[in-house]
Amino acid sequence: MASPHSPFGADVRQQPQDFSLVLGGPLFQLLRRAHVTGDAGELVRRRTMLIALLAWLPLLALSALDGQLLSGSVAVPFLRDVDVHIRFLLALPLLIVAELVVHQRMRLVVRQFLERRLIPASASGSFEAAIASAFRLRNSVLAELLLIAFVYLVGVSVVWRHYMTLATPTWYATPTAVGTTLSLAGWWYGYVSLPFFQFLLLRWYFRIFIWARFLFRVSRIDLSLIPTHPDRVGGLGFLSNTAYAFVPLAAAHGAMLAGLIANRIFYQGAGLLDFKVEVAVVLIFLLCLVFAPLLVFAPRLAEAKRTGLREYGTLAERYVRDFDAKWLRGGAPAEEQLVGSADIQSLADLGNSFEVVRTMRAVPVTKEAVFQLAAVTLLPVVPLALTMMSLEDLLKKLFGILL
Repeated sequence: MASPHSPFGADVRQQPQDFSLVLGGPLFQLLRRAHVTGDAGELVRRRTMLIALLAWLPLLALSALDGQLLSGSVAVPFLRDVDVHIRFLLALPLLIVAELVVHQRMRLVVRQFLERRLIPASASGSFEAAIASAFRLRNSVLAELLLIAFVYLVGVSVVWRHYMTLATPTWYATPTAVGTTLSLAGWWYGYVSLPFFQFLLLRWYFRIFIWARFLFRVSRIDLSLIPTHPDRVGGLGFLSNTAYAFVPLAAAHGAMLAGLIANRIFYQGAGLLDFKVEVAVVLIFLLCLVFAPLLVFAPRLAEAKRTGLREYGTLAERYVRDFDAKWLRGGAPAEEQLVGSADIQSLADLGNSFEVVRTMRAVPVTKEAVFQLAAVTLLPVVPLALTMMSLEDLLKKLFGILL
C-alpha cells in the first residue's frame, strides 16, 4: 500500500506539491519494479537507453540477418532509413526525457493555486476532488489497455500500413500486387517497435487530456482572481510557463515529421515545399495540444476583467472627483503644497492599476511561449532546407539577408 507521502496513493491530494501527470499507470509501475525508473522519474538515462535499444537494436540485427543492412535487393536498406533512426534514436528518447521534465516543472503548479490563494476555502473540497480524479485517471489500468488496443487496431493496421510505409521496396516491407510482404525485421518493426513508440506517444496525449480535464474542473471553481495582478491574467500567469515543460515533446514531434519528410525526399523524389501543409498541420496541432487546455480559464478571466473595470472605474471616479475638488476647486488647505503631495503619486498609482485591469489578457498564454514552442517544433525540419540548395548557397543567402 502506498505511504502517505507516496506519489502513487490517493493521499497525495493532501500533498498538492506532489501532483504529477507521469508518476502513475501500469507501465510506470512495471518500470519501477524493474528498477528502470525511480519514484520521482529518475534513472532517465538508463530508461532511455534500454527502451531505445529494445526498439532499435533488434531491427539492426534482423536486417543484417535478412541481408538488408546497408545494401541488398531493396531501395531503402536499414542503415539508410532516416525515418526509423530519427524515430527510435531521437524522438523516442525525447518522449522519455519529457516525462522527467514535465514532472519536475509541473509538480509545483498545483501548489501555486493554493500559495496564490486562488482557491477559496469554501472550494477546497472541489479542488481536492479534481486532484484525486486526475490521479485515478492517470493510474487507470483500463485506460492503458485501451491505448494498446487502439495502437494495434488503428495505429498499426491503418495508419502505418496505409499512410507511413514507403511505396518502394524497403528493409521492412516489399510492395506486391495484393499488398505488402513484411520481412523478418518488418514483423518486429510493425508489431513490437512501432506499436511501443505509438503507445508512448498516445500516452502523452492521454496525459495532456488529464491535464486539460483537471484545469477544466478547476476553472469551474469560483477562483479568487485579482484583476490588478501584474501578470495581467488575474494571478494565473504561472500557467503559461507550463508550456516550457512540453519542449521535449514538441522536439519529438518535429523530429518525427523531419524523418518522415526526409525519407520521401530521398527515396520518392519529393521536395521540401511539397510538405508545407503537413508542417503547418503538425505545428498547429502541437500548439493546440499544449495551449488549448489553458483556454478553459477564458470565461473566468473575462468576468474578472469586467468586474475589475467596473469596480476600479468606480473607485477611480470617486478619487478623481475628490482630487479635482481639492486641487482644482480650492478645496486644499492653504498650508498644504501641491509639490510633493502624496495625492499626485496616489493618482498615478490608481491610473497604473486601472491600466493593468484594462490590459488583462483573455487567456494565460504569452506570445513568447507560443513562439518558442513553435521554434522548437520546426527546428528539426530546418536541416532539410539543404535538400533544396547547397550549404554554400544557403549561407550566401543568409549572409545576404543579415549583412
